[in-house]
Amino acid sequence: MADGSLIGASDAITFMVAGGLVYEIIAAACSSPQTTEINASARADTLMKWVKLGLVQAGLFVAVAWYVDGMRWPALLGGALAGGLMWWSYAHALSAGLKSNLPGTETY
Repeated sequence: MADGSLIGASDAITFMVAGGLVYEIIAAACSSPQTTEINASARADTLMKWVKLGLVQAGLFVAVAWYVDGMRWPALLGGALAGGLMWWSYAHALSAGLKSNLPGTETY
């Protein structure tokens, strides 16, 4: 069993809020990884631009939370973990979608 005394309730809340914020901001700036994979052939040129913009926005919010919270590590750790996982999700979706011969769901 994990030693709960190593991380306080405030740390856990800060970690979860920072991680959730990264997911929310990227979701607001982009479509889902599933939609990205399905329509990668039509969106490849702009897709990762919007993921990067979402990560920058999320990073700004996490940096403010980190500063306001006394420059403690949980906000940075939560934000970095969520940002890395979301980057990997979209990068994987783009790669898989570009390799796929299946038709997308969008028409132009």
